[in-house]
Amino acid sequence: VQLQASGGGLVQAGGSLRLSCAASGRTFSGYVMGWFRQAPGKEREFVAACTWSSGTTYYADSVKGRFTISRDNAKNTVYLQMNSLKPEDTAVYYCASKSGIYSYTVKDNYMYWGQGTLVTVSS
Repeated sequence: VQLQASGGGLVQAGGSLRLSCAASGRTFSGYVMGWFRQAPGKEREFVAACTWSSGTTYYADSVKGRFTISRDNAKNTVYLQMNSLKPEDTAVYYCASKSGIYSYTVKDNYMYWGQGTLVTVSS
């Protein structure tokens, strides 16, 4: 299984970015796709997740209303649309995948990880 994250970059506060995560190597039906982020000196934290089959979405409170996770089954790709970005959103963003919806906020439950893409939001 491979997860390839892309789309990071430098953006001013209030701006937008869209991250992509291309998945390959297996059928992801029944899986959850998640986005996590890790800022310098901090723990990796949950950002958003969606179920591959139904597209049900889940968000951390810190991004609710600003970020949108979605998936394109035909392209085997998950997206994270990030709007109204803040300097505190600066981090390396990782996509990940796990089987089943239980404990979707817990990073240790995810078995597959992408390589990370850096998002920097300037004030």
